[in-house]
Amino acid sequence: MPKPVVLVADPLPAHVLAGLEPDFDLRHCEGADRVALLAAVPDAAALLIRSATKVDQEVLDAAPRLRIVARAGVGLDNVDVAAATRAGVKVANAPQSNVVSVAELTVGLMISLARGIPAASASVHAGEWKRAAFQGVELAGKTAGILGFGKVGRLVATRLRALDMRIVAHDPFVPAEAMRQAGAQPAALDELLRESDFLTIHLPLTPQTRGSSARPNWPWRSRRCGC
Repeated sequence: MPKPVVLVADPLPAHVLAGLEPDFDLRHCEGADRVALLAAVPDAAALLIRSATKVDQEVLDAAPRLRIVARAGVGLDNVDVAAATRAGVKVANAPQSNVVSVAELTVGLMISLARGIPAASASVHAGEWKRAAFQGVELAGKTAGILGFGKVGRLVATRLRALDMRIVAHDPFVPAEAMRQAGAQPAALDELLRESDFLTIHLPLTPQTRGSSARPNWPWRSRRCGC
């Protein structure tokens, strides 16, 4: 009996695919190449993607055997979930897959911003030594605002508390007590923007958050921390 076809449309780690090989016929294509995707998907029972592959009505119409679209990541903005549901195709993601990596990168970027590391590195590579120009600021004692207090936001808060930062957070879907238990002070959006020396945003891409220009004049206070 033929094995079900699993089409891998974006690069995935070898150890992930190794677990599938005994039971499935693994095939590969470049999902960002529309022609290649449409040519490969008709035989697929499952489609594995990341962010480069767009799964819309055209792809679903070309895939009569498709039963599931699985995103190796968190967001599903590149999948027409409603169209997939109508076609009887399940859609799955991996909400825990990269949350630690994102939180660590957030802290790394914050430190880089506070210390002007990219500019300082470029200056040194240019043969300069402008130590006074790149002293930067300490994170200790500063206020970090976290907009969006889901899995990533909470991990960021844990790491920033270890740097002796004060944490304020805003998320209309997270109870204030849960924020306090995570070491963050709940705040209204205007208060968070007013109080934050550093602001990090961890919101899902939804119709409400996409391209929002509702607050073009945020009370940003970058002068306070000199960055």
